[in-house]
Amino acid sequence: MIVVAGEALIDLVPQGAGALATLRPALGGGPYNTAVALGRLGSPTAFCSRTSHDAFGEALLDGLRQAGVDVSAVQRGTEPTTLAVATIDETGSAAYSFYVDGTADRLFTAPAQLPAGTRAVSFGTCSLVLEPGASAYEELMRTAAAQGVFTALDPNIRSGLIPDADAYRARFKSWLPSVSLLKLSAEDAQWLGGTPSEWLASGPAAVVVTRGGDGLTVFTRDGGEHSVPGEKVDVVDTIGAGDTVNAALLHGLSTRDALSPAALDTLGPDGWTRLLRYAARAAAITCSRPGAEPPYAAEVGEVGEV
Repeated sequence: MIVVAGEALIDLVPQGAGALATLRPALGGGPYNTAVALGRLGSPTAFCSRTSHDAFGEALLDGLRQAGVDVSAVQRGTEPTTLAVATIDETGSAAYSFYVDGTADRLFTAPAQLPAGTRAVSFGTCSLVLEPGASAYEELMRTAAAQGVFTALDPNIRSGLIPDADAYRARFKSWLPSVSLLKLSAEDAQWLGGTPSEWLASGPAAVVVTRGGDGLTVFTRDGGEHSVPGEKVDVVDTIGAGDTVNAALLHGLSTRDALSPAALDTLGPDGWTRLLRYAARAAAITCSRPGAEPPYAAEVGEVGEV
């Protein structure tokens, strides 16, 4: 079982050009998209979050169930669902503004225990910024790592939500001893101001950096650096692409029984190249259609076949 911990929200995606374009509601949130992608790829997955009892909250849970994701660990509240308004540029890249005051997912509390059979927990995005929930997710991360559970982190920086950049950067560094696999975009890496070698020295067994259409690179603590190009595709938008990479990496590692730092050390150039190609292929499929619509297993193929 892979557990994804973090927010579920509604993306309001513009349909057409102009400031007053019609906004289409779509299920979203980085962790939510990761959980859906994992379920579609075929990994046993559970979602750990807090969602509203409103209509959006019910739709979010329905989306998880349709992807085969276990929602028994999802907490519920009467507060409204978080909204994220997307802006899509001419390249398909998305930027967001958020409506987060008093929303349900901010009031997440750390569970007493993880679901039975948990092998890995994935964290990231707004859930690690917005208090008081951020401290609860941080507590869950540290507890899982202390219990020997594989942990994955995608900070997925949303700078507009971060009131004190330096404080966040220091907090990010404090998480690294509890992280097995760090994945982040080149833009995140630049904003955080560190390097893969610095982050590896603090705890993770591997750091994967995504470079949009230019592909992915993994840095390993034995000094390895392995890259693959991005897959060429007609980009509709990039919503959910990084989240799909998260899911593909975790799914691929799970199929190889490699959800441990020691196992990451033994993947080698061939193993990493196959895994990164699989993740690049999955992300390209997501970019080829509007909104966060990650692929199903049959669309991507098996790890190593791509």
